[in-house]
Amino acid sequence: MRPYWMEEFGNASSIHLQGQKARTAVDHARETLARFFHCREAEVVFNSGGTEGDNTAIFGLLRPGDHFITTSIEHSAVLRAADRVAERGVEVTFVAPSANGLIDPERIRQAMRPATRLGDSRRTLVSVMLANNETGVVQPVEEIGSIAAEAKAFFHIDAVQGAGKVAFDVRRFGCHLCSISAHKIHGPKGVGAMYVRRGTPLEPLIVGGSHERRQRAGTENVPGIVGLGKAVELAMESLEDGTMERIAGLRDRLEAGILAISGTDVNGAGAPRAGNTTNIHFEHLEGEALVIALDLKGVAVSGGSACHSGSTEPSHVLMAMGLDKNAARASLRFSLLKTATDEDVDHVLRVVPEAVDRLRALAPLEASTLS
Repeated sequence: MRPYWMEEFGNASSIHLQGQKARTAVDHARETLARFFHCREAEVVFNSGGTEGDNTAIFGLLRPGDHFITTSIEHSAVLRAADRVAERGVEVTFVAPSANGLIDPERIRQAMRPATRLGDSRRTLVSVMLANNETGVVQPVEEIGSIAAEAKAFFHIDAVQGAGKVAFDVRRFGCHLCSISAHKIHGPKGVGAMYVRRGTPLEPLIVGGSHERRQRAGTENVPGIVGLGKAVELAMESLEDGTMERIAGLRDRLEAGILAISGTDVNGAGAPRAGNTTNIHFEHLEGEALVIALDLKGVAVSGGSACHSGSTEPSHVLMAMGLDKNAARASLRFSLLKTATDEDVDHVLRVVPEAVDRLRALAPLEASTLS
């Protein structure tokens, strides 16, 4: 990325030499993204990240009278957008998961309205995430895509958490739209991309210039796009060279070690999950206190989505899976970078039991007192 901040800083939409060097870099990244998505280069749109991608899919397709089907465990970028379009006259249906966090495709089918057909005046959009950002549970998007196709509905996938961690192919998924973000695959923050299937009648969220084939106005973030392209390139290598299998093995060892502590269990156990994520419930413990205790030992974990940092509300994902407020607040997400090592896991397995024992001894709270 560095040369595009320092030397090759031209505007990628300019025809002079500096601009064309920047354009070449953007085009190269677009080629990489097209290989990753398994789509045409013209179907790749660069943007600021997953939130913009999710918002664009929802606001860009739905109009008053349309029908939006999504799930109660989506990222807030989808849920808050669903609230907004509902205020504007869109019918919104939320599908709940099973206790292990999986969405039953048949419940998506049941939510369809017989009168909604692609091309008719009333549109249906289905939006389901590929992998949950809190539990790592991987959703059956291929089956859901088939159901959407049968109903002639549009299908959007929030793949921010799953991209680079599970097998990826938008053709196989059967989606019209797909959102990813660079920072979830070791790339820079503030940049992402969308797959927009050719012919999808998507209205741009940001208008102005003719950038991104008039699908997203604004001067291109050339360094960010270059960084996203390289991150995707490395992510594709990780899916092929066994890196993600190694990380999944480390996750499983971490999980087994933590489950040796009394009063612990995995949220999402039994469901297919991205190999880098585990979400663990600690009985009779305040999750926020454990986050702080582990941070002091150099272990960064989370009580939920980073987008809800500072919120006193329990995780909506865990609540939708059937946990009560106390159990949701006593659950932590552990995520492994692809640079994680056995030594990292050893360190976590040393400090977590110590922290749990100390906190339970200092404040032996019963679950009923955690509300």
